[in-house]
Amino acid sequence: MRKAGILFNARITDAEILAQTLAKKLEQSSVSAWICPASDEAKAKEQLAGTEMILSLGGDGTMLRTARLVASEAIPIVGVNLGNLGFMTELSDQEVLDKIPRFLKGEGWNDERAMLQVELPSPAGPSMFHALNDVVVGRGAIVRLIRVKASVNGQPITTYKADGVIVATATGSTGYSLAAGGPILFPNAEEFLLTPITSHLGLTAALVLSSEAVVELEVQTAHEARVSIDGQVEFPLSSGDTIKIKRSPYTTRLLRIQPQSFFYHTLLEKLGGKER
Repeated sequence: MRKAGILFNARITDAEILAQTLAKKLEQSSVSAWICPASDEAKAKEQLAGTEMILSLGGDGTMLRTARLVASEAIPIVGVNLGNLGFMTELSDQEVLDKIPRFLKGEGWNDERAMLQVELPSPAGPSMFHALNDVVVGRGAIVRLIRVKASVNGQPITTYKADGVIVATATGSTGYSLAAGGPILFPNAEEFLLTPITSHLGLTAALVLSSEAVVELEVQTAHEARVSIDGQVEFPLSSGDTIKIKRSPYTTRLLRIQPQSFFYHTLLEKLGGKER
């Protein structure tokens, strides 16, 4: 390995100090390292060329931002948890200095995750984004239900009368979709979910959709609605706007060193219910 990047959450105390410590350790192993706040996406993108591994220092939010940044380059990500839940991260801040040399030796395996591609309406033509967790079409500041007409592969399914609708990947199935009553998918599944948020009458159950499905969500509302991508990128929507969502051509590659059966242990540990 010749070049690695370190993206850190600048809002977390000591994250930048750990980033600098890791950069020095990498350089001692003859690996060129660059450091950048995860929020400075433009600066980070300038340094991606030739990068063979990304260290993401923060929590799940930092991992989501990192995944979107590097998706088109297919760069493996090692997540270091400095946050609270850390469901997607691989190492703690206490482990990273000891275990990074193992990755440099080629140990570990790629945990490949499906992503979503979302097309948003805009005056200049559709804008395209990618998400690792989910895309949410929901109400705006006014606390009233909105109507969302949902179609799959051109076939109308239902018109939800709800706070909103979530389209979630397998990775996102343990997040907002789970809180809204959706099922948990195995993390490497390519299928994705269509989950209503507090739906009033009509279809209330989440749907598991084929990896080849194309979902269209048309907003019908007399007041503001919004679309949220991974809970980090948001845009207002007007009545009649249609969002198109399908599986992304990109995937997120999470570099791991723990056993491949880690998911079930992590699920119980992070979400509760672990047997004693």
